[in-house]
Amino acid sequence: MLEPLGPQHQSAFLAAVERSHPLHHPWVAPPATAEAFAAAVARSDGDRHQSYLAQDGTGSLVACINLNEIVRGAFRSAYLGYYAFVPHAGTGRMKRAMALVIAKAFGELELHRLEANIQPGNTASIALVRSLGFRREGFSPRYLHIDGAWRDHERYAITCEDLATGNATL
Repeated sequence: MLEPLGPQHQSAFLAAVERSHPLHHPWVAPPATAEAFAAAVARSDGDRHQSYLAQDGTGSLVACINLNEIVRGAFRSAYLGYYAFVPHAGTGRMKRAMALVIAKAFGELELHRLEANIQPGNTASIALVRSLGFRREGFSPRYLHIDGAWRDHERYAITCEDLATGNATL
């Protein structure tokens, strides 16, 4: 199940972030306080950002998937950010959730391109986007400031044509 991030998720989200810290570090630093969570909810309520929570059948949080810096007009693009929560990492649920968000981005939101920037050592994340049909497009040194340091990233992307031509499957 996929739903927009909202204030009603705060308690479950913060608990999931806390128990998932070893999984997330050093790759991503999700909101870990009530204030940071409220800021994330406020940001995801605008035109430039959409945040989704994936849940399993029991309501347990599986993952958070973000469409960031959504640009309309001739570009029609967004950056894809995501992280799984323990105990669901490695179960295949993240891939299913990502496929739903990608389908929403190319369908309902009418985007043309999604880009995922991943630290080279994050082999699980690279395998995930490749399994969804993303292609590596380049390398960005010192791309994002995460956990107190500027981190190199590899750029991966997918377009709506990749799905239409069968070069990617969800």
